[in-house]
Amino acid sequence: MKNILVIAPHPDDETLGCGGTLLKHKSKGDKVFCVFVTNVINSCEYSKEFIEKRQEQIKLVSKEYKFDKYFCLNYPAAKLTQNDISSLIKNFSNIFNEITPEIVYLPFYGDIHSDHRIIFEAASACTKTFRYDFIKQILCYETISETNYSLIDKFVPNYFNDISDFMNDKLKIIKIYESEIQNNPLPRSIEKIKAQASFYGASICCDYAEVFLILKYINK
Repeated sequence: MKNILVIAPHPDDETLGCGGTLLKHKSKGDKVFCVFVTNVINSCEYSKEFIEKRQEQIKLVSKEYKFDKYFCLNYPAAKLTQNDISSLIKNFSNIFNEITPEIVYLPFYGDIHSDHRIIFEAASACTKTFRYDFIKQILCYETISETNYSLIDKFVPNYFNDISDFMNDKLKIIKIYESEIQNNPLPRSIEKIKAQASFYGASICCDYAEVFLILKYINK
């Protein structure tokens, strides 16, 4: 049994990037934890109904994954700046030391969304082996419509995970975030999410796969 941690800049990133992988971990008896870094909390920008619905969605999604624990840091969505890195590092460090994850899934450092890049920078600061020796693997996941729009840093996956047995459940979970689902042919449509997984599955001769970029893999 392993402790698994996924860092989600926004609720839905955990499912878009590695939902099938998280379900696969649970099926193997691993403990899975999630950090939802940002949230919709400003009533001046979002309606009360939308805010309430998002909190309910987070609860429902966490229940579907059977997270052993999840954390909501409640930073305002799409508002992170370099000034937040210090407090993010403190929060991440406390969580890492609490749950001692062996495997950590992070957003890709080259994602077009600034929240993703800032969160990667802060979270990766909490993966130094001499301070967090329990971390054995660090992998970046791909977030459709964020990772593939990067103009400078290209996401080149080197770890493919067969999620054929979990694809239907992944799609069921992403549909909980109803406001984030787009109509086909936009990238966050159900059709394109499924097509992306099918494309990667073809690379390893399976029906569906999720892909990652390995940053660290310690084998002792």
